[in-house]
Amino acid sequence: MTTLLAPTCAHAAPADAPDPGHSSDVADRDALAPLLPVVGSDLPAPLVDGGSIRYANLDYAASAPALTAVAEHLAQALPYYSSVHRGAGFASQVTTRLYESARSCVADFLGARADDVVVFTRNTTDALNLLAGAVPEGSGDVIFLDVEHHANLLPWQARTHRCVPVSHTLAGTVERLADALREKPAALVAVTGSSNVTGEILPLARIAALAHAHGARIAVDAAQLAPHRRIDVSALGVDYLALSGHKLYAPFGAGALVGRRDWLDAASPYLAGGGAVREVRAEHTEWAPAPHRHEAGTPNVLGAAALAAACRTIAALPAGAVQAHEGALRERLIRGLRALPDVRLLQIWPDSTERIGVVAFVVDGHDSGRVAAYLSAEHGIGVRDGRFCAHPLLARLGHRDGALRASLGLGSSADDVDRLITAVARLVTDGERWDYAVRNGRWVPVPDPRPTAPWLTGADDAAAGASPCTD
Repeated sequence: MTTLLAPTCAHAAPADAPDPGHSSDVADRDALAPLLPVVGSDLPAPLVDGGSIRYANLDYAASAPALTAVAEHLAQALPYYSSVHRGAGFASQVTTRLYESARSCVADFLGARADDVVVFTRNTTDALNLLAGAVPEGSGDVIFLDVEHHANLLPWQARTHRCVPVSHTLAGTVERLADALREKPAALVAVTGSSNVTGEILPLARIAALAHAHGARIAVDAAQLAPHRRIDVSALGVDYLALSGHKLYAPFGAGALVGRRDWLDAASPYLAGGGAVREVRAEHTEWAPAPHRHEAGTPNVLGAAALAAACRTIAALPAGAVQAHEGALRERLIRGLRALPDVRLLQIWPDSTERIGVVAFVVDGHDSGRVAAYLSAEHGIGVRDGRFCAHPLLARLGHRDGALRASLGLGSSADDVDRLITAVARLVTDGERWDYAVRNGRWVPVPDPRPTAPWLTGADDAAAGASPCTD
């Protein structure tokens, strides 16, 4: 049981801080190799020419593969899987301890304050919708930028809000936020930690100080930032933070909202149901305080356990390891793409200096969706294409029709980066070797002789890739 519940997830030194006991230089061989083993690292990808190649996953920003350590932890936990809370049985007791220890681990990983609450949610979108319902009525507007992912934009539109257009510089954008706060009272400033399109990081401590100086709180969408940088909400002055397990190497659909208790205790329950109550009568219900107030129903125990296991594994890495790894790979990717004709990289602000391993680009004269299909079908490379659930940002960048995004993670290597550069170079010099057409809103090779996974049965091929959203 001790191994299953795992040690306390202490808040280690930030993984992007210098390690005083070692040289800050990381050997190329180490920096360009995978930093941690992930499930599916040797996954074969079928090609349209009948061959097969190791899948090069450059789509970590959408959903990161599970860390091997996370998968092993879940395999250990599954035999104990049972109901949580109020169960007297042995398995139920173990499962309850597993779930509540996961809450403590996530809090420690993020440097939460002693009185902060960790509410388990489905993902970042779910967490921010929960928070949107907890902002006190009449307390002021919610302010956000026009470069946000839809998860940190749409929930605020249902209440009084102000969308602040970004400036052409990052410094100017922060000043525009300051102007908006001076203009009239605000309850909350909601910003992304790092752009899911370009990877650019916002100065969170400075924005938090601005918000607090004007009587507002700050919420951070950390879906992209948390997998790449250690976050200390207490040190940064962040009041609320939302993240997704599926982007933090933890499958099974759990996320978290972490932050100050008072708004969450006073808010109406996110869902009405068992587990969120203290006492129920026919005409009156006494609700439990947060976090249970917002976790009605049987919780996603395995999702919470996976998220905690990922936090523990990442926290155990040497200081500076994550930033050195992704920094070396990102520089290699940027250098290679910039050397190619007709390839243009996207950025929001020319004065932004900190970025995570996310690179967006377009290939002039080529539809981005078709390029993504080509990379998959002819080279076994997975990237993201479209508007990345950030439509206003793509419009601002001048690419309403979409772009391509390559994203790096703990399992990425120099081979993944080099394969992408080589594949794009072949496209711009020699073109495609296969025909492609749009089917159900997505570019696909025609014909497509690639087999699907042998265990995947009963799936409707016509539905593959179909979505009411154009990404």
